[in-house]
Amino acid sequence: MADSKGNLVPLEMVKPAEILRDETVRKVMAHAKDISAQIGRFRKHSFDDLDGYDAILEQEYGAKAGGVKGNRTYTTFDGLLMIKVQINDFETAGPELQVAKSLIDECLREWTDEGRPEIRAIITRAFDVDKEGKVNLREIKKLTKLDIDDERWGNAMRAIDDAITVQYSKQYMRFYERASVKDDWRPVTVDMAKA
Repeated sequence: MADSKGNLVPLEMVKPAEILRDETVRKVMAHAKDISAQIGRFRKHSFDDLDGYDAILEQEYGAKAGGVKGNRTYTTFDGLLMIKVQINDFETAGPELQVAKSLIDECLREWTDEGRPEIRAIITRAFDVDKEGKVNLREIKKLTKLDIDDERWGNAMRAIDDAITVQYSKQYMRFYERASVKDDWRPVTVDMAKA
């Protein structure tokens, strides 16, 4: 058997437990790869079917289907089955974000000189990094909604807007069912996000 370094080891020198582990992992991985391929095919066929339906609607009404971001919801006539298609944007922040942080810090030092430290904590929390070293762009974008009349703050908000860019978008499909229209929707789990 080949070991992790690429060396060939005589079978009689490999412990039975290691042989069993190797066989078990290979068996489970074969099933996982097969299911992954099925999900990939299912994902493609599902989007093709829904896109075909949308094309018919677009032809009939002369307008593109989907909301502002392309999100769509499909339900059966009886209201018991639902498919949601959602678009999620994956954003990154450029170096302008550090400039914005510097300007915000300058404002906060001046504004909270004699004020409470909790105010500073609320705003600086947006720039805290998570365990992967990433800032929470959603929290940072909330700062741009604040109407603060200070030239430095305005420049910081422009820097935030310039810093955040959409790297790519990913389409997700989620499935739901319910026993009657009075019941809550229950998800039918098929993880197609990674397929």
